[in-house]
Amino acid sequence: MIKLERTAVMNLENAMRGARNPLNSWARSDSAYDNDHNYVLGPNDLDLAKRLARAGSDHRKFIRQIFVSVDITAPIYWWKEYDTYKVATVANSTSTMHKIQAKEFAMEDFSTDHLTPEAKASFKKYIEVIEESRLKFLETKDKSYWYNMIQMLPESYNQLRTCSLNYETLTNIYYARKDHKLAEWHTFCDWIKTLPYAEDIILNRD
Repeated sequence: MIKLERTAVMNLENAMRGARNPLNSWARSDSAYDNDHNYVLGPNDLDLAKRLARAGSDHRKFIRQIFVSVDITAPIYWWKEYDTYKVATVANSTSTMHKIQAKEFAMEDFSTDHLTPEAKASFKKYIEVIEESRLKFLETKDKSYWYNMIQMLPESYNQLRTCSLNYETLTNIYYARKDHKLAEWHTFCDWIKTLPYAEDIILNRD
């Protein structure tokens, strides 16, 4: 299970202006804001963006200046793979160290969408054991129960992070993960394709 919410794409105007710096071709820029305050690329700028995107990372430096912010809720096993991408990314996460005891453990806190019915029944009993430790910790403040929660927490536990990336990082992620065995990566790559001009700038390369 993965959820991507509150997506914001920023700095497209400045990135495109910078793309024209090498040839001093600012006069050919034909982009503008529409009535919804979205920056819409004109034919000249879109053609330039697509050509630079196809030319390789040395020529498409401008896409490193197109920034994306998104709230991602995903299981720990997915976050472990996402953490491979450390360049030009920032993430603020909810804390298991400080707040693990703050909320009741429930099945919806975990990614169980691919479990068989038998496995899901066993998992439910396992979560009940962790919840029992949570209640005992709140009652006694005995740190051994806190350790029970930390050390028994499954990798399917869903964590929220607010992430910042750029289009270059997303390009690398898309081509590295679009055929991955985890369903979460397919959902993530489908989300990438919904971003403004993703088909032209992120996916349009040789």
